[in-house]
Parts: sequence; C-alpha cells; structure tokens
Amino acid sequence: MATQKKTADVDYSMQEKILALYELQKIDSKVDEINKVKGELPLEVQDLEDEMTGMKTRIDNINAEIDELNALTKQRKREVDQARIMINNYKEQQNNVRNNREFDAITKEIEYQELEIELAEKRLKEYAAGIKAKKLQLEEAEAAVAERTADFNAKKAELDGIEAETAPLVEQYEAQAAAAREKIDERLLAAYERIRHNVRNGLAVVTVKRDACGGCFNRIPPQRQVEIRQGKKIIICEYCGRILVADPEASQPQE
Repeated sequence: MATQKKTADVDYSMQEKILALYELQKIDSKVDEINKVKGELPLEVQDLEDEMTGMKTRIDNINAEIDELNALTKQRKREVDQARIMINNYKEQQNNVRNNREFDAITKEIEYQELEIELAEKRLKEYAAGIKAKKLQLEEAEAAVAERTADFNAKKAELDGIEAETAPLVEQYEAQAAAAREKIDERLLAAYERIRHNVRNGLAVVTVKRDACGGCFNRIPPQRQVEIRQGKKIIICEYCGRILVADPEASQPQE
C-alpha cells in the first residue's frame, strides 16, 4: 500500500513537472515575441558602443602623439636657441683669439652649432608636418565619432522606448517563469534550456496536434500519444528532439 502511494506521488510529481514545463515554454515564447520587436537593436547598440569606444581610444592615441610632437618641437626650439647663443659667444671669442689655431677651433665649433641648428630645423619641419597630419586624422576620427554617436543615440532611444513599454509585461512574465521553474528539477530544466537553444524557433516543449509533433509535424504513433497523455515520463520526439506534452486545454491525462 505504501509502495502504491509512493508511485502515485511520483506520477503526480512528473505530471506537475510536465505541466510546469509546458507553462514555462508558453511564458518564454511570449518573452521571445517581445524580443522579436527589439529585433537586432540590442546587438546594433552594443556594436555601436564598442565601435565608439575603439574610436575614442584612437582619438586619445592621436592626441598623445600630437602632445609628443609638440614636446619635441619645444625641445628642438630650445636647442636652436641654445645653439645660437653659443654661436654668438664663439664669435665674441674670435675677436680675442691669440693665434690662428684658436681661431680655427672656434670656427669649427661655430660650424658644428650651425649644423645642429640646420638638423633641428629639419626636425622641426618634420614635426610640423606630423602634427598637421595627426590633426587631420583627429578631425576625421572626431567626425566619425560624432556620426556614430548620433546613430547610437537614435538606436538607444528606440531600444529604451521598447524596453520601457514592455518592462511591466516582462517583469510579470519573469515572475511567472520563476514560479514554473520551481516545480522543475535542475536536470530537466537544463535539458529544456539546451533543446530550446538548439531549435530555430525556441520551442523545446510542444503539444501533439492532429496526431503529429507540434514542432516538426512528424506523425506520432498512437501508443506514443497514450504515453504522452498519461504524463508518467518525459517523451521526446524521435525526429526533432523536442519534449512532447498533451495539450492541457484539449485533453485530460489518462490514469
């Protein structure tokens, strides 16, 4: 007697799980419909955000390069000023030399400083060209960021509008889904999620309609249909792998 009661309890528990799976599928399908309204917006918003982050990093790098060129420009200008001061000093010293050897030595120093000035001025032209090119890159990058920002703001506003409009309904569905999941053991729930992600339309649990699987529409043998209506175990469609259940609104489980 005790054994029969235990079996009955197990049978009832499985029926509860199957019914909870069916309810969970209906809830998840409603959420899927809401997500269809969003379409590709979430991905587009994320892609634009990632793209803008990359562009802003590039802008930071360009600004850093411009700062480095400006610093080098200041350094070279100081070197030019210092070389000119030294040339003036050397020229004054030439007026006080005692022999040709000292004069030639100072002349060489002057020539060396003039070469340093010439090299520095060449570098200054290169830095100026580099800064001009970098500023052009900066303008293009900032224009691209402005364009992407406009796209991002428009799509984000559209997405936020949809989410704000559907938030109360999604919250309601999430509460209903949580209640259904409490009746399903983890192993069965994991199987449900796995099937759901493997099928195109997200339907992991389907009813038998007109003697056929509601997912792939292949015929279900009569004996298999009896087992499905009894609800004593999980029945999987041998063609598409979906969980088959009897429609609670169409028939009652047979004892």
